[in-house]
Amino acid sequence: MKILVVGSGGREHALCWAIGASPLCEALYCAPGNAGIAAEAECVPIAATDIDSLVGFARDRAIDFVVVGPEAPLVAGLVDRLQAVGIKAFGPSAAAAELEGSKGFMKDLCARHGVPTAAYQRFTDAAPAKAYIRERRAPIVVKADGLAAGKGVVVAATVEDAEAAVDAFMVDRIHGDAGGEVIVEECLIGPEISFFALVDGTHALPLASAQDYKRVGDGDSGPNTGGMGAVSPAPAMDAALQERIMAEIVSPIVVGLAAEGRPYQGVLFAGLILTEDGPKALEFNVRFGDPECQALLMRLKSDLLPALMAASDGVLKTFDVQWYDAASVCVVMASRGYPGPYEKGTVIGGLEAAAGSDGPVIFHAGTHRLEDGRIVADGGRVLGVTATGATIADARASAYGAIDRIDWPQGFCRQDIAQGL
Repeated sequence: MKILVVGSGGREHALCWAIGASPLCEALYCAPGNAGIAAEAECVPIAATDIDSLVGFARDRAIDFVVVGPEAPLVAGLVDRLQAVGIKAFGPSAAAAELEGSKGFMKDLCARHGVPTAAYQRFTDAAPAKAYIRERRAPIVVKADGLAAGKGVVVAATVEDAEAAVDAFMVDRIHGDAGGEVIVEECLIGPEISFFALVDGTHALPLASAQDYKRVGDGDSGPNTGGMGAVSPAPAMDAALQERIMAEIVSPIVVGLAAEGRPYQGVLFAGLILTEDGPKALEFNVRFGDPECQALLMRLKSDLLPALMAASDGVLKTFDVQWYDAASVCVVMASRGYPGPYEKGTVIGGLEAAAGSDGPVIFHAGTHRLEDGRIVADGGRVLGVTATGATIADARASAYGAIDRIDWPQGFCRQDIAQGL
């Protein structure tokens, strides 16, 4: 089969790494890819949001199956366009992808179908949003409604911080149109879990769990980011909790979307918090998480490609996936200054020595290869150093050992990913 993976981040590198190992994969392309992905697939210089060019490339190259990595092309309807010309694709339709494209839609969907989530209100004007914040007091959460690359959520410790977030989203428009509407919701307390399931429209197949680290600094300090690390499995996950999540959260969402004429096919990523009252939904994403995908796929024993195809073909009910008992840890290395302004083009050395022949896998998220062969940083989150081990502690030690061998003075990482687990 000829496979096209869409995207350029660490998630897409992990997808290419796994899909390329499938005996079903005869040719693998990635658009636009990055320096690390180039070792797994032929990179094609087409942006992930250039829908017309992606469809044209898939038709011209007779691509058999397209795997869409990031959320933006899904929300923009790439899967719909591919299916309209007879090309199979993994990912939800634009109508189903609104689950991530609009946090307000997601909250209302939960309310309609009895999915436990935080109490909330939606606002299209700043003044009533601020009045609601003053009424509810802090801590409180302010979210931009639309896509904001994982940075559209502020957990405010004070009323003043929450009001500033409203102004940043709605007045200053730091995330553009994504902040035209905001959701203000109660701040739930408890450990967070990233839960993944493959969905074929009617049936959901649970995958492994993960725990991610959203804030930029050690001890969960500083602003939210796209993700600074992940561990799989999530320490709090067990069979009973998985059954409850499937029954109370995943299944009602799948059934609800189908009932509303938006059948969901693809991977469903539920961001959950474990409260004293049980698991509640913080958010839903319509793609694999980044960096959770890196940690998950390092533990996957089954061939990934048939599983993705089964979701697309609507035959997950008879499908199963197998996982290694090992734990995995992904530590993200980012450019200094991220998630604020950062310098591009800094040289990264020591990557081959860091990974070794049978050591951690270094998934590239934001890299570029110069003509002289040197690898340079080309983004905020740049590398996902991912290792497995018999225990989480073993995997953590392996990942940080590899980081110590990477020569990149302009990069940084959190030092406490998976610490104490």
